[in-house]
Amino acid sequence: MIIRETEQEFVMTTQHDHAGLSAHIAAQFCDDIFLGDVYIPDVLQAITEHDRAWIRLDHTPIWNDQDHVPFSFSDYPMLPKLVLYKLGIDEVEQMSEYAAFLCSKHYASFQQLQHSSHPDCIAFCSGEARRQARIQEKLKFPKEMIERHFQLLQLCDDISLYVGLNNPGSTKDKEHPWFRDGFTLSEPLLPDGSRRLIAEWLNEKEIRMTPFPFKHDFKTTVPIKCVSKEAIRSLGMNRAYEQAILQEQEVIFCN
Repeated sequence: MIIRETEQEFVMTTQHDHAGLSAHIAAQFCDDIFLGDVYIPDVLQAITEHDRAWIRLDHTPIWNDQDHVPFSFSDYPMLPKLVLYKLGIDEVEQMSEYAAFLCSKHYASFQQLQHSSHPDCIAFCSGEARRQARIQEKLKFPKEMIERHFQLLQLCDDISLYVGLNNPGSTKDKEHPWFRDGFTLSEPLLPDGSRRLIAEWLNEKEIRMTPFPFKHDFKTTVPIKCVSKEAIRSLGMNRAYEQAILQEQEVIFCN
């Protein structure tokens, strides 16, 4: 779950809905960023499904008693996540092997997993390395293509997180600290060859991207639930979330 807190409520976006926003963002890039159109459907499927593991976890939000907030994607207990991470990638592999390869690479890149000495974390990373090797041996993707598509997945993930973690209209000094300095790219993806993309709220709906990476300005939406703290106190986390009305947050990306 992606969560931002206000004085009266928690604004909550499921990971799978966030991934849907990521895919809509990816589809707005010029086709040449994909290095050919053969794998565009698989890349967009990978981005759409990259948080499939969270569908079951987000179905029943749980309360963090220590911090007095709902658990989010960043602090959710690790071991349940690992079980669902693998299941989610398994499900994606039934849809597209290349999409599963990119999703596997994405999860295996998490620093919390890479630097963990916990046996389950080590086993997960080893298992995903084997999955990637098996799929790569079968399909033999060019390395340049893999790195481009992987970077695109992670960039669109970050842009969608920028929407989910910031209150609409936030000034730069009030933004989530992850994104105040923009998004750093390991290789140029942008029209001017830049390795840094800056996002900035112009108002409660419009986000300016510099340099502008998309084919044109576009409007999109992401489903959210605004769960009141009072409802959580009186009903509990899960019932309060179930009873909250699903809304659509509108976002416009502009030059």
